[in-house]
Amino acid sequence: MRTWEDFKKKAKEEGGTTKEDIEEIETIVSITNTIINRRNELGYSQRELASLCGLPQSSIARIESCVVIPKLDTLIKIMRCLRLTLEVTDK
Repeated sequence: MRTWEDFKKKAKEEGGTTKEDIEEIETIVSITNTIINRRNELGYSQRELASLCGLPQSSIARIESCVVIPKLDTLIKIMRCLRLTLEVTDK
């Protein structure tokens, strides 16, 4: 799934959401909230963060509003600019 629209379409087609879908949403929302909160903590506008990352401001806006789920390399680029790290752990 690439966007929230894709998720909604899938949910409608399948008649609901699964536990895995809900966990995926929670993870995406958590990452997005961390990005927004850190950007605000550092006092960056979306435009400033985008410039630091070499991305268009519209990309930051779409990611922060969950219109688009970023590719891993884009996510890492944003996180580096925000001085955050991505950690993968076992459940």
